[in-house]
Amino acid sequence: MAAGPKLDGAGIQKLKTIEEATLMLQKLHGVVEIYALSLKQNKPTMMYSQQVKRTLSPLVGMLKGQFGMIADQAAALNLVATRGGSETVKIRMLREGVGSLRQQLEIAIVKIKELHEVKEEPVEGARKPGE
Repeated sequence: MAAGPKLDGAGIQKLKTIEEATLMLQKLHGVVEIYALSLKQNKPTMMYSQQVKRTLSPLVGMLKGQFGMIADQAAALNLVATRGGSETVKIRMLREGVGSLRQQLEIAIVKIKELHEVKEEPVEGARKPGE
């Protein structure tokens, strides 16, 4: 397994935040899929929109400081969960929102690695490999 680029302190902290957010997003994805399955099986679904809200609120709070635009996207998804109307449409929008958030987090990881990479300067007098 190849080691990734070395990151500065801010980059490491941002990656930790992204990692925690990814775990929360996986939990959210599970809740949305159980919601969809319950709807398909004609079971009560009232509690699932509340679970989505409870999962999204801490995610928004965690991302707000460092990743404001992603946090805004999660907050918009939270609004979708609280709206009335067709549950089928709501589930479709929640699924699309979860997928979009996952993409944004993956893009953020790539950007963090680009922007926070620490380039090591060669030490004077040090021998280069192969000399």
